[in-house]
Amino acid sequence: MNCNVQIHSWGEYACFTRPEMKVERVSYDAITPSAARGILEAIYWKPQIRWVVDRIHVLRPIRFTNLRRNEVGCKIPTKGAHGVGQAIKTGRGVLGIYIEEERQQRAATMLRDVEYLIEAHFDVTGGDEPSAKHYEMFKRRAEKGQCFHRPYLGCRECECHFVWHEGDPPRGAYADEPERDLGFMLHDIDFANDMTPRFLRAVMRSGVIDVPPFEAAEVRS
Repeated sequence: MNCNVQIHSWGEYACFTRPEMKVERVSYDAITPSAARGILEAIYWKPQIRWVVDRIHVLRPIRFTNLRRNEVGCKIPTKGAHGVGQAIKTGRGVLGIYIEEERQQRAATMLRDVEYLIEAHFDVTGGDEPSAKHYEMFKRRAEKGQCFHRPYLGCRECECHFVWHEGDPPRGAYADEPERDLGFMLHDIDFANDMTPRFLRAVMRSGVIDVPPFEAAEVRS
């Protein structure tokens, strides 16, 4: 069974934050494989399948813009007298955050007017349902615009629109550019090994980023 799918996605803003930027958010030049996987899982997720992103087509020119965003400047503590652990043990505690007291305004370098075509496939890892059933369910949901939660482009306020796509990919803004090195980009998180981030060297050739398998030698932690 052919489990390959294509999803056409776009949005007004996107921010795929570089982890090396500690204070102000700065986006990668294009969507990361993990963010692309998140769009697919928002449309259709089952514990019996695993999404694998194969290629990312950058269809619109890469444009940056600067915005100021309101963010919460702290997290609910996990340890201590007022932490989550103590609340679990005692059954009481104050675990809320008052946004008005913890709000911080920070600058962000974000992408503007983005559009991508995501090529991916899924592997069936368990269960008795055939791959054809998962494929048809995903296709039906994507065609109707259904999703478990609204997919987003890096940050939850960056709404992602999507449609099912069949046939040849559309011609992108960089179809005539032989190659552009985008530097190291987050591939995904290795949840089995202490949530270790793993990176790939992203190279865009004619507007297409080929994503190596997560287990490939060129994907490094």
